[in-house]
Amino acid sequence: MFMRFIYKRLSAMAGPRPVVLSGPSGAGKSTLLKKLMKEYNNVFGFSVSHTTRNPRPGEENGKDYHYVTRDVMKAGIDKGEFIENAEFSGNMYGTSKAAVQDVQAKNLICILDIDMQGVKNIKKTDLNPIYISIQPPSMEVLEKRLRDRKTESEESLQKRLNAAKNEIEFSKKPGIFDVVIVNDNLEDAYDQLKNAVLEEINVVNKMKVSS
Repeated sequence: MFMRFIYKRLSAMAGPRPVVLSGPSGAGKSTLLKKLMKEYNNVFGFSVSHTTRNPRPGEENGKDYHYVTRDVMKAGIDKGEFIENAEFSGNMYGTSKAAVQDVQAKNLICILDIDMQGVKNIKKTDLNPIYISIQPPSMEVLEKRLRDRKTESEESLQKRLNAAKNEIEFSKKPGIFDVVIVNDNLEDAYDQLKNAVLEEINVVNKMKVSS
């Protein structure tokens, strides 16, 4: 009862508890996220990350990422404006405090799609999210998914595969993630994801009713 009281106080002060979603590129995070946000479009808000990489075809600034220069990104990090940041394949990525606060201010559950380095950094903060890892059924399946995209050079693909091996091992460490979902069947994986955040969804819906 006492812990529930503390939890309610934290929720009231900081908005709904965020959700950290992590896992290798190609594991299916984006597909699962889109399904979740489509079904609960008035419950979740996506934390828009910053990056120094160039937009891919069809991506929009401010929607998919905030596309900035390396100097702008470094300046923000130096000022303490980022919860987490990492570098991959020569590009910087990061989640700003403002991006999370913008979502929480609307009483929405903030989704943070971040990598292994980002998870380690957030573990050092008082953000108190639900940690969920989305994993592929095997490295062979993951490689096929990445090759089918046809968006990577061979060098970039190999870097992603090496990073994936590390992330898969990282996900097996006890106490890192609250839930680990192996995305072998999309509908099964989605049901597991939904169940993992159902309590927070109910909290948000109750807040909307009472407001």
